[in-house]
Amino acid sequence: MCIMLNEESAAANPAVPETLVEHIERVLGALPETHLSLHDIVEAVGPDSLMLLTIFLSLIFLVPVSIPGVSTVFGLAIVLIGLTRTIGRKPWLPQRIAQRQLAAAPLRAGLQRAVVWLHRLDRLSRPHRWPWLSSHGPATLCNNLALVFAGLLLMMPFGLIPFSNTLPALAVIFLSAGMMQRDGLALLLGYLAVCLTLLYFALLLTAGGATLLELWNWIG
Repeated sequence: MCIMLNEESAAANPAVPETLVEHIERVLGALPETHLSLHDIVEAVGPDSLMLLTIFLSLIFLVPVSIPGVSTVFGLAIVLIGLTRTIGRKPWLPQRIAQRQLAAAPLRAGLQRAVVWLHRLDRLSRPHRWPWLSSHGPATLCNNLALVFAGLLLMMPFGLIPFSNTLPALAVIFLSAGMMQRDGLALLLGYLAVCLTLLYFALLLTAGGATLLELWNWIG
């Protein structure tokens, strides 16, 4: 079983609010009060705004809120959206992932605090800037693959370590905003966030390996 999604067509729908913040605030007002699922979020965002959905799924990681399982569920959803965009298929979400219940109260609180950061992104983003970075062809393929990779980084088991979810979430947000608004600068910031995430994870693994080696030597 799966839930099918549609590609975004916000530009063709004049009823859709113009800014990212207005989109997100509308979605927050439509979410259930007690428990919610990824399917509820998809319904609130609307079936025609996939890039807005990936931005929304990443916002919770901009603030220090720890909700078990969220990075796995949301990260997997972002990966699936990116993959289906890459291969040109209609996006879908497995029923098991889409219907998984999450606590609504901490999620809503974290998202409301993260909207502050979205205001800053909204001021930074400019539609149709450096369009060659968001044009069809190789640029679109690279952008979709970068989104998939950022989603995978978001799923890495480093959730309790500071910034381990924040950096890949920023990558997803910038890449999605860049593709949504055809903003080349936002796309470049997304690629930069991916590189910073890789560097940060490499430092974490190096430090962890050195610590384990010291511990082994001490025990030996």
